[in-house]
Amino acid sequence: MPTYEYRCMECQRRFEVFLSYSEYGKKEISCPFCESFQVTRRLSKVRIKKNAESRLEEMADPSKLAAMEDNPQVLGSMMRHMSDEIGEEMPPEFDEVVNRLEKGQSPDQIEKELPDLADASPDPSVDI
Repeated sequence: MPTYEYRCMECQRRFEVFLSYSEYGKKEISCPFCESFQVTRRLSKVRIKKNAESRLEEMADPSKLAAMEDNPQVLGSMMRHMSDEIGEEMPPEFDEVVNRLEKGQSPDQIEKELPDLADASPDPSVDI
């Protein structure tokens, strides 16, 4: 049975009511605290569950990626957000790179200062 949230306009308290679909809109609702019928329906927040693929696709939206080109802080922030969305533990090198990006260091500067990171990449065709 669905739960509906209400707020009493007299005592300002919130409360929930369990109603069947057939009762909704027909049954008169009163406040369980002060018994007033001066109540208003509150709309609950809705959560939409997305799988990992759709969350990553949303983050890869070209309109969001355009801001990263010349802004290392935006790139670092996006990388951290993607890491959080994936939910897998990343190696310490990842955190080092992201921290540097978020402080404004360019990818070229990071590569010059940490040349060993490129050697640690599991795929030699991948640049960090």
